[in-house]
Amino acid sequence: MRGRARKRLHTYRVGEFPPGLEVHVGKADDFTLSETAACSVHHAGCTGFSNRAASLFNQSDDMLLDTKIPLSYLFNKVKYDLLVVLVISGIFHTIKIFFVEHLPVIPISLVTVLGTSIALLLAFKLNQSYDRWWEARKIWGSIVNDSRMLVLQLLGFIAAEKLKEQDIDSLVRQMAYRQIGWCYSLGQSLRQQDPMANLDGLVAAHELSALKAQSNKPLYLLMRHRIDLRTLHQLDVLNDFQQIQVEGTIGRLGDSMGKAERIANTVFPATYRKFLHFFIYIFLISLSIALVESIGVYEIPLLMIIASTFLLIEKSARHLQDPFSNRPTDIAITTIARTIEINIRQLLLEKDIPKTIAPNGFYVM
Repeated sequence: MRGRARKRLHTYRVGEFPPGLEVHVGKADDFTLSETAACSVHHAGCTGFSNRAASLFNQSDDMLLDTKIPLSYLFNKVKYDLLVVLVISGIFHTIKIFFVEHLPVIPISLVTVLGTSIALLLAFKLNQSYDRWWEARKIWGSIVNDSRMLVLQLLGFIAAEKLKEQDIDSLVRQMAYRQIGWCYSLGQSLRQQDPMANLDGLVAAHELSALKAQSNKPLYLLMRHRIDLRTLHQLDVLNDFQQIQVEGTIGRLGDSMGKAERIANTVFPATYRKFLHFFIYIFLISLSIALVESIGVYEIPLLMIIASTFLLIEKSARHLQDPFSNRPTDIAITTIARTIEINIRQLLLEKDIPKTIAPNGFYVM
């Protein structure tokens, strides 16, 4: 049996829900009655909670980068490559002085074709690298939404009188704090750093002890989520449909973790970068010979300027292809995790709220 959901429904603003109102969240066009029941939220006296939720979902968690990137940062990225270019330019300029009659004549049009080919290869690599970086950012955007939704579901599904019970309240807060710890642990793990850092006060002591023996620590924390969820269901705090909904949220968190780990563990072939650098050097040598009688000693700074353009684009693409390498070009996963912590603690009506992470110069991590 299927029901039709029409948009001609009475609309309430946040904070105006009548007592006992059942709010259905589902597809706008067509859904089964079982899906409606599974997505239903019933919570008496949810006015303040709804106001907090609406304000939190409007907060931004994007990566902040200052547009005034220091020239020293850019120079440090290509200084060794430019040193190689300087040596090559100097050697070929010296050769042209003493052996100019023995050098082959290379048409400038041939060098232009080679330069255009390199530019197309660089554009392809930069595009692929940005797609990889943007996929990582979308994954962490999903983690933000699902982390908030996990706590929203727990607070929304559990009746108000049940939340006042000490055992239930402690279990809900334990899951909420663990979710904060999971975000920090996943970020540290993706960056090949200590995944147990920042977990004190967020994960229970007995769980921390068991966590040390786990090779994939974020995965173990998700398993603890499911154990606590089963406990809430066994205590009749959550019904079958509500348990399925929370299980789905935890499952999406696991999917996001797997996608992020796939990006972190899949590297670009090193031969691609080496061949590209080889072609750039061939282009510079060809250009140096083609300009044998054109600009004289000014050829050296000209070659370095051209080389720096190619090399900076290649270096930018290389950094973007590794969005979890603990560099300024990374996804700001530590800042995003802090935003999640702030949101969750505000949902729990806590007073001691940490501040957002301030930019470190021209970037945030």
